[in-house]
Amino acid sequence: MSSATLNDPADAHQAGEALAGFIHHHPNLMVLTGAGISTDSGIPDYRDGEGAWKRKQPVQHQAFMESDAVRRRYWGRSLIGWPVMRNARPNPAHFLVAELERRAHTRQVVTQNVDRLHQGAGSQAVIDLHGRADEVICMDCGYRCPRDEVHERCSVLNPAFTGFSATTAPDGDADLEVDFSDFRVADCPRCNGILKPDVVFFGDFVPKRRVTDALDALRDSDGLLVIGSSLMVYSGFRFCRYARDWDKPVATLNLGRTRADALTSLKLNARIGETLEVALSAL
Repeated sequence: MSSATLNDPADAHQAGEALAGFIHHHPNLMVLTGAGISTDSGIPDYRDGEGAWKRKQPVQHQAFMESDAVRRRYWGRSLIGWPVMRNARPNPAHFLVAELERRAHTRQVVTQNVDRLHQGAGSQAVIDLHGRADEVICMDCGYRCPRDEVHERCSVLNPAFTGFSATTAPDGDADLEVDFSDFRVADCPRCNGILKPDVVFFGDFVPKRRVTDALDALRDSDGLLVIGSSLMVYSGFRFCRYARDWDKPVATLNLGRTRADALTSLKLNARIGETLEVALSAL
């Protein structure tokens, strides 16, 4: 499989023309997106251009489930971080991905993001691989509610924390470092169990059905287009490995390196929104 690399982040026109050619030759793509597509909506990402962590790793699933202190810290920081994600709006890149679907260049978007911005931009066929941050589920009885309800309950229970400010972090977190020992967590109103955002925390597993549905979509596609992901997490990288095994071409559009650079037939190191705009105009 031949490959091409465009490494000048400033040249969105050249990258867009190359992407248009890829889409033209592989008109039915599965699109996989990551945090980089949502940064222009004001939602921070996890990694730098080399794929390294920008900050401390996010909360681990096992620690959240086993430690009261971890849950107090998580929900305390969420009082600052969650409104940023809740209030975020789709940026041009999300609308351009929706346009790819409207033009039948993709039948399936698989996103590693939990912000629901693809749906907000009009994409219909979306698999939220890592879940959705706007809903909360009880890990004991299965009770489910909007996250805003838990946010409001935590605000009422902890009025002293509503006045803090801090830099926002990915996925509704914030870089707040204070004493959380007195923070009161809102437990399940039905069974007093542990409430957790309906997202796949680090160290947890993506539900099998989501993976199976995504692989079925990849199998039925002409190729894979990865947008805004370094693919350092295996849950996304696996699709590039399957694409290679199934002789599906892979294109990546991301600022910086990706874990799948050796597997791509087209690597575009360019700004996402501008490149997609050029590509769609050229099709």
